[in-house]
Amino acid sequence: AIGEIFLVVIGILIALQVSTWNQERQARNKEKVLLQELHEEFKANKAQLEEVISFHRKAMMSTKAIIAEFPIKVDSLDLDSFQVKSKGMGYRYTFNPSQGIINSLVNTSSFELISDPELRKLLVSWNDVLADYQEEEKIASQVLIGTITPYLIKHFAFFDGLQDPRIDLSFLESTEYENLVILRHMNLKDILGTDGVNGELGVIQETIDRII
Repeated sequence: AIGEIFLVVIGILIALQVSTWNQERQARNKEKVLLQELHEEFKANKAQLEEVISFHRKAMMSTKAIIAEFPIKVDSLDLDSFQVKSKGMGYRYTFNPSQGIINSLVNTSSFELISDPELRKLLVSWNDVLADYQEEEKIASQVLIGTITPYLIKHFAFFDGLQDPRIDLSFLESTEYENLVILRHMNLKDILGTDGVNGELGVIQETIDRII
């Protein structure tokens, strides 16, 4: 009788172990699927960020070119060349990543399936990292829309730019125009970083790369 009881206990223990193995295998398979989906989401986010950064850099090249002309003398200014240089100053692009997968992970029990401690930390910190970077873009966008664009609308013709004979080009010589261009340049430097220090941009780029 004791032998039979022993065999029953052994059988139960084996069944429990097999059940545990199956649960662990299912969890690992689910984790693998989630990690692949997360990888694809952040690959797309990285591509979007790189595109956004390229437009920020074009805008910054434009402000640099304009600042290099200061103080502007309208009489000796090549309007065609100047319009080409200043074209990108108003580029306004923002990083709006896809977050469906990461939100479904962090905000549900699926997060417990992630076994890598470093990845768990990165996922938890993602919203803060994103918010810090987007704050720089938000400030730059608000200045561009609320201050710089209204000023330029008063002084540029929509179709002919500076070539419209009704335009009084003397505004290009004003300190107000210079200050607005410099302000735009400073906002872009805040986004892209300065003197080899990438700031919030560097943090979000590193975070994305580590998640991928």
